[in-house]
Amino acid sequence: MPDDLGPYLTAGPRVGLRHYSLDDAEEFTARARESRELHRPWLFPPDHLDTYAAYARSMTDDPAKAGFLVCERAEQGRIAGFVNINNIVRGAFLSGALGYGAFAHAAGRGLLTEALGLLLPYAFGPLGLHRLEADIQPGNAASRALVRRAGFRLEGFSPAMLFIDGAWRDHERWAITAPEPAP
Repeated sequence: MPDDLGPYLTAGPRVGLRHYSLDDAEEFTARARESRELHRPWLFPPDHLDTYAAYARSMTDDPAKAGFLVCERAEQGRIAGFVNINNIVRGAFLSGALGYGAFAHAAGRGLLTEALGLLLPYAFGPLGLHRLEADIQPGNAASRALVRRAGFRLEGFSPAMLFIDGAWRDHERWAITAPEPAP
């Protein structure tokens, strides 16, 4: 891994991806509180110190998860959002469910697009996955546009798929698979 990555596992011109840390609790939860209006009703990142600790530990300790903070390189590593791979299944499936969110100060600036561009080679390379799926509520136009830009394809519709914010929500299933190896 090149030395110029600093704290990041992978980095692009504007953002770097790094693992969650308990030291990030104050900044992450403050950003989550500032972003409630942006995230609701689709997303509920931890916005209190006690819930962040359990969340961060699950992203680093659970082998079925791989979580990454999206940090702005030009802003002293300020947290811009997060990208997580949940429900990782090994064996013949080699798949995971993608979750992500930009914080309000970073929304609409293309930072999550860059982050997904960094995450995909990492997921299909060092993590050894073959498939990522993003399950998106149909009304979340920004999320649908993000995965479309990243190369995901719409694979289907699942009524009442996930219980979110007190109700069973419909979701579109978007997915991408690892590129075929060169002959």
